[in-house]
Amino acid sequence: MKLIKTEDAVGHVLCQDITQIIKGVTKDAVFRKGHVVTKEDIPVLLSVGKEHLYVWENDENMLHENEAAQILYEICRGEHMHGTDVKEGKIELVAEIDGLLKVNKKRILAVNSFGQMMIASRHGNVPIKKGDKIAGTRIIPLVIEKEKMEKARQTGGSEPVFQLLPFKHKKVGIVTTGSEVFKGRIKDTFGPVIKGKLAEFPTEVLGQTYVDDTKKNITAAIMDHIANGADMVVCTGGMSVDPDDCTPGAIADTGARVVSYGAPVLPGAMLMIAYYQKDGKEIPILGLPGCVMYAKRTIFDLVLPRVMADDKLEKEDISILGEGGLCLNCEVCTYPNCGFGK
Repeated sequence: MKLIKTEDAVGHVLCQDITQIIKGVTKDAVFRKGHVVTKEDIPVLLSVGKEHLYVWENDENMLHENEAAQILYEICRGEHMHGTDVKEGKIELVAEIDGLLKVNKKRILAVNSFGQMMIASRHGNVPIKKGDKIAGTRIIPLVIEKEKMEKARQTGGSEPVFQLLPFKHKKVGIVTTGSEVFKGRIKDTFGPVIKGKLAEFPTEVLGQTYVDDTKKNITAAIMDHIANGADMVVCTGGMSVDPDDCTPGAIADTGARVVSYGAPVLPGAMLMIAYYQKDGKEIPILGLPGCVMYAKRTIFDLVLPRVMADDKLEKEDISILGEGGLCLNCEVCTYPNCGFGK
């Protein structure tokens, strides 16, 4: 930092805010720290009494905050997102599509641990709408060592901190079990709930099949939907551990790879996730617990966005949901802007 005459400051970077005070009109910074002085700025600077200015001295080993901010942005940016204009070392990332946000937690921690730079983001594995803000990044000081920024760039290799996986169009088959519904003794209230949640994503419901509590009939209904081109099958009813609850066994009898039966989430402990192999791809089969029918938000809301983005779920992905897996059933639901599933 050095002090120079204002008339000689063109092209230099200010090291301080320059405040303009006009009684009854304004009291604000007319130029911010980090501003690059232009010829047109000189009369304004002189008018606010600044005949000398503190400016940044060029140093080949240092970067201006805006140059460093661009590097931080490049570390963060994945596909389907863009940055705002850099301002005072800050760039925000904005979604260009609807999709599932994935966060490289190890890398964001590594970058934030360097100090003098920061990344603040939304939680990962949540649905994002086009135009939503994904993250904010900032360089803290006016200047920062080039070496530090290069070390930050090297953390985690070439993988960006953020990825936005687009939701895929899926044809969905629904299998509703239960003799009471199959025989028309009660009206099905599960199907409309499932269809409503599926409608939040690019889906086409191929049909809803009603079957009794016979395991082989449930298995056959699942396989019929797959044979008819379903990219995903959702099963409702018969998911508990009672002797006459046959849906988990029926899903297993399809030959699908069972990832998990049970989840550390309330509501939603009796969830089942399996993948059926067909023509080189894995078709998800979800067995949904009864709570999905009446609770505002459940395990289904946590796994559905990931399934829709073809984000393959494994046992660990379910087990890790225990912390944050308790829905508080708030009177006014704000999900996903709450702690559930985070």
